Amino acid sequence: MDRFQAMRLFTRIVELGSFTAAADDQQLPRATVTHAIKQLEAKLNARLLERTTRSVRTTLDGEAYYQRCTRLLADLDETEAVFSQSAASPRGVLRAHLQGTISRHFIIPALPDFFARYPEIRLELGFGDRPVDLIREGVDCGLRSGPLPDSSMVARRMTDLVQVTVASAGYLARHGTPQHPDELHTGHRAVNYISLASGRHESLDFTIDGENRVYMLPSTVAVNDADAYAAACRAGLGIVQVPRYHVLDDIRAGRLVEILNPWRLAPMPVQAVYPAHRQLSPRLRVFVDFLAETFRRAAADGRL
Repeated sequence: MDRFQAMRLFTRIVELGSFTAAADDQQLPRATVTHAIKQLEAKLNARLLERTTRSVRTTLDGEAYYQRCTRLLADLDETEAVFSQSAASPRGVLRAHLQGTISRHFIIPALPDFFARYPEIRLELGFGDRPVDLIREGVDCGLRSGPLPDSSMVARRMTDLVQVTVASAGYLARHGTPQHPDELHTGHRAVNYISLASGRHESLDFTIDGENRVYMLPSTVAVNDADAYAAACRAGLGIVQVPRYHVLDDIRAGRLVEILNPWRLAPMPVQAVYPAHRQLSPRLRVFVDFLAETFRRAAADGRL
């Protein structure tokens, strides 16, 4: 096994947390993987991995070596791709982490068109709202909504999501329709959303006189899933605040009613993010272009 193969194998062990999983990923016998890492550690005269019966983790030397390996291997892959036919016909595996609800609405239905254009790309997609360390977890790109924390990631804006405050017609018949956000404190209830990132209940936010105002309402139910959040609102359990696309059909059908429109929050940005060293990747470039095109079409069709 040459040096670059050993480095690639080492990075997959770190990312997958298992010799067995890395062996399966690289289609190698487990014994070959173990032998290769022993040779690598001997060559470097450093212990890279701590092994227990249940897990594998990097030593301090191993973590430093892993960071250097990921940069070097990414540079190697992208350099070869740029100067090969794959730049014109991208191929290989691309790993992306996407938000589930927005993906179900827009991205997954458009994937047949993507594969028709790029039949030699294989996607491995993860879904969820939890923060993902793209470099640590070996993910090529992510799709994130809301303000981004300071980081070394490259971000490309995909679209802006209009945010609306809605309640069911039945709920409003029982509790009345508030004419100003301050009236929310006069007997109204919310379906509270539990943030997977912080574990806290999200507030209802409004822009009043140019400033953001926060309202925390009592609730009889709190959820941590976007689809359940909208479903609880349709069931008349309280007021919710969501991107408009998620409840657009309900609003058009009269199942849900938008309230407090004059005090809407500013639209929420949606951005594709990826490590700086991945910018030259042909398959990443065409995938991010595909995401941008998908959102442009959705906006033009009035689906956002």
